[in-house]
Amino acid sequence: RMAARRALKAVLVDLSGTLHVEDSAVPGAQEALKLRGAPVTIRFVTNTTKECKRDLLERLTKLGFDIAENEIFTSLTAARNLLEQKQVRPLLLVDDKALPDFTGIATDDPNAVVIGLAPEHFHYQMMNRAFRLILDGAPLIAIHKARYFKKKDGLALGPGPFVTGLEYATDTKATVVGKPEKTFFLEALRGTDCAPEEAVMIGDDCRDDVGGAQNAGMRGILVRTGKYRPADEDKINPAPYLTCENFPEAVEHILERLL
Repeated sequence: RMAARRALKAVLVDLSGTLHVEDSAVPGAQEALKLRGAPVTIRFVTNTTKECKRDLLERLTKLGFDIAENEIFTSLTAARNLLEQKQVRPLLLVDDKALPDFTGIATDDPNAVVIGLAPEHFHYQMMNRAFRLILDGAPLIAIHKARYFKKKDGLALGPGPFVTGLEYATDTKATVVGKPEKTFFLEALRGTDCAPEEAVMIGDDCRDDVGGAQNAGMRGILVRTGKYRPADEDKINPAPYLTCENFPEAVEHILERLL
């Protein structure tokens, strides 16, 4: 038998699809943040590349969520950290609203390609420019490789298909910084004084949120909101630690069973 797990110290919470879908909160999600009263550290971890951290915080505050900026860890932050380590000048294929998170990073005469969700950049000329840079040796950095995400009007293509297209054309592999990469989850826990075994992740993406967290040593709770589709829980092995209807139900489980 597995040794008894250590007490829960941290809860990582996905944002889009778990707490909100675009500008609508998941019913009851604001109240469920009463989790704050529990003796755990909360981190909001997101792959969103559509907006900078400041805009994201503003959106969440407008929806009635009580969240502090230092509690949010985004894949944009992780990407910026990587660019600073590598000391490269990126061609930034990200939404204009995400650019503030890259303030101060040189982008002239690029020698790296960074891809987030940027529908207005995903056209032939721009993809071809990225293709040529990579052929010339520029590293390809994917902020994440999500296949799709949930919008009000239905599912929408994520950056994953475009990253994969460039990998295929250039015969290279992208460095991925966001979920489901193990480093992303470990980086999100940095400064919490908490080991992966003492953390649980709640999200609507079975592979990226739950599978990624479980590969990093955490427990993963899948919620049936956002991009969730029936039978998603069968897509990963081991299966999710738990599947819940929504975020409030996941919080109830944590308060009753894990603390």
